[in-house]
Amino acid sequence: MSTNAAFTARRAAAIPAGLSKHLDVYIEKAENAELWDVEGKRYIDFAAGIAVNNTGHRHPKVVERVRNQLDKVTHTSFQTTPYVDYVTVCEKLNELVPGDFPKKTFLVSTGAEAVENAAKIARAATGRSAFVAFSGAFHGRTLMAMTLTGKTNPYKAGFGPLVPDVFHLPFPIPYHGISEQESLTALDRFFRSEVDPTRVAGIFVEPVQGEGGFYPAPVTFLRTLREICDRHGILLIADEIQTGFARTGKLFAMEHAGVAADIVVMAKGLGGGFPIAAVTGRADVMDKIPMGGVGSTFAGNPLSCAASIAVLEIIEEEKLIDRANEVGRRLKAVFEGWQEGNEFSCIGEVRGLGAMVAIEFVHDRETRQPWPELVKAITHTAAEKGLLLLSCGVHGNVVRVLTPLTIPFDHLDEGIAILKDSLRAALEKVESGQ
Repeated sequence: MSTNAAFTARRAAAIPAGLSKHLDVYIEKAENAELWDVEGKRYIDFAAGIAVNNTGHRHPKVVERVRNQLDKVTHTSFQTTPYVDYVTVCEKLNELVPGDFPKKTFLVSTGAEAVENAAKIARAATGRSAFVAFSGAFHGRTLMAMTLTGKTNPYKAGFGPLVPDVFHLPFPIPYHGISEQESLTALDRFFRSEVDPTRVAGIFVEPVQGEGGFYPAPVTFLRTLREICDRHGILLIADEIQTGFARTGKLFAMEHAGVAADIVVMAKGLGGGFPIAAVTGRADVMDKIPMGGVGSTFAGNPLSCAASIAVLEIIEEEKLIDRANEVGRRLKAVFEGWQEGNEFSCIGEVRGLGAMVAIEFVHDRETRQPWPELVKAITHTAAEKGLLLLSCGVHGNVVRVLTPLTIPFDHLDEGIAILKDSLRAALEKVESGQ
């Protein structure tokens, strides 16, 4: 029988250590919110491939669409010989992305590629060079995306020099003493002392910071950013890569604020497990892209387009926006109950929108000192007990829960029970110095 240990040894010999590794577990089979490794062990999935499998693993409709597409064509490259499904996906996104104005879309393969292209488009459309992003942000690992990312380790260390004319400002996180007003004051001070706003092409913002710790941007903050961008001719660029496609209880998280961005980048949940990303923007902005300025050999692959059409239909037909809200309500109710009880004083804050929920762990609720060692112990203990969990946060002290939106509620309850047991065991292990 193949073992996880054997595959781990093969990985170490074949793959550079710089490709991060969360667990030494190799998955052989998946179905909805369940996974089985090569040794036959079953796991409840509270990670969803980092918010990719919003519609669950191998949703029957996605599988059927892709299987049918396999019998037709798998690749031509849209720029050379186009196909209808690419156009269909773009039409649907133009309709669904927030904003009461004409839009245009093109497809790429990854979230980082979408971010890179959004920056190119903003410069081409405005004739400006500078960008503003926020501390704690994650926008990807390619050069511009890495520069926009607001976390040094492990994303930037050793990879400089980075792209010039990219500036980071504090993201409003009241739990850590950064108010919305302080963030806006920092932006005003930046415009007055560092870079004239007439030189800024765009402001990149995640409506909920993902890798940064699942911190939702205040509604009034996003609305004020919109006003500031309008005042200075700056493009507001929303990174909906992790928040998109029903994850937060809206199709897009920006809808919680009633704000429309000039450019929206998407990936992850759009493909239901197949690699696809998109850039959607105001038509007058997108039409300023020079001929041949965007494109990619594999972008908008026919199989991924077929999967995306199925995903968008599933979200509507199965009312996954409502389900995301119900999953999130159940998770937060349980986690907040733990927080309010006497057993888990290490829970500093429970937060999230829809089914994008996080627990922040601290040594002490008064000092709010991060406790990343505990979180590492929780995620590894949970895996031993059959639950896949991910961490996040600048300090690595946040457990993020990203279940498939289609998860059966008995599996959700099973996963919650494992998480509670894992938290107890991890606390005992860490406090005993093991």
